[in-house]
Amino acid sequence: MTTKPEVLFVCVHNAGRSQMAAALLQHYALGRVKVRSAGSAPADKVNPAAAEALAELGLDITAEVPSKLTTEDVEASDVVITMGCGDTCPVFPGKRYLDWDLEDPAGQGLDAVRPIRDDIDRRVRTLLSELLDPQT
Repeated sequence: MTTKPEVLFVCVHNAGRSQMAAALLQHYALGRVKVRSAGSAPADKVNPAAAEALAELGLDITAEVPSKLTTEDVEASDVVITMGCGDTCPVFPGKRYLDWDLEDPAGQGLDAVRPIRDDIDRRVRTLLSELLDPQT
């Protein structure tokens, strides 16, 4: 792993789960981790319910733009996390790949998205502790 770990969150539309995960990791990492997110078929905009759920925690993702997954994104990352959507990513030796089985917030209201956000939050905190203290 590089001196500053690099994490890539991937889901199909890069509009909900991966955007929430990226924002949460950026928030908790305080610049100690490089974070990116992408999707295999990016949406036009971030999921409004996902943005609202994060706004409840004081995080604003409304200006984020879903982006297309590239081989370069995967190649540059130390950890690649797919978000339970069956996405296929290019596989490179020496990378850590995780699949987080998460419900898709697409088309759901805020009440349904909050538990998804909270699940992502727990997973992100665990990931961050593993990245910053690999002995744990």
